[in-house]
Amino acid sequence: MMEQVLASENLRRAWQRVRTNAGAPGMDGMTVEAFPAFCRKHWPRLRSALMEGTYRPAPVRRAFIPKPDGTQRPLGVPTVLDRLIQQALAQVLNPLFEGSFSARSYGFRENRNAHQAVREVEACWKEGRRYAVDCDLKSFFDTVNHDRLMSQLREKVRDRKVLGLIRRYLVAGVVLPDGSREATPQGVPQGGPLSPLLANITLDPLDKELERRGHHFARYADDFLVMVNSAKSASRGMASLTRFVEGRLKLVVNRAKR
Repeated sequence: MMEQVLASENLRRAWQRVRTNAGAPGMDGMTVEAFPAFCRKHWPRLRSALMEGTYRPAPVRRAFIPKPDGTQRPLGVPTVLDRLIQQALAQVLNPLFEGSFSARSYGFRENRNAHQAVREVEACWKEGRRYAVDCDLKSFFDTVNHDRLMSQLREKVRDRKVLGLIRRYLVAGVVLPDGSREATPQGVPQGGPLSPLLANITLDPLDKELERRGHHFARYADDFLVMVNSAKSASRGMASLTRFVEGRLKLVVNRAKR
């Protein structure tokens, strides 16, 4: 699989995506514009390290963007090199998982968006489901359990070098605005090209559990609505889903939004 990730055509597509998205430099200060010259000089060495399983990703640079409620959302900005490698990984991994994702999962997926999630909820309303379990996961990207995520990845990914590289991205750490470094024993850095896919893989068991229970729902990233017929069903549903999310997935339900 690592050969697929590093194939010339896959890397070309990945670079086009990274270049189009542009974005700020990572912790090394390298810009998207400066990267091609760097890559021409160093790519043979970097490719060998990736093939041998010795490549070490750089820590992400911590940045913050304001949220509507006045708080700030932490982002992790990878270096341009790591954005390229992550995008190349995502392009190979996504087809392995996309076909098994729920039809009611609308975030971070091609040809799916928040408007479709809204239409799903509207359809439930028209069917008479007038009560909603509105669930938001607290600091989701910062609390993903690495061991559980890696176990899910191993179900479809057999290449140990690919798995090892993903694990190293998860634990690469963060460089804070004051220059200090912080370890990342859990979480998926929000901001990297691979993170959206890893988020959907992490939450796929939640989708499957909701489907198993026969619920009508829509999920967009770490926010989901379950539409039910009564206030009593909504109360029971919230309690049951909280137990599942926190007990099984080792994530935290944001009780402030309940």
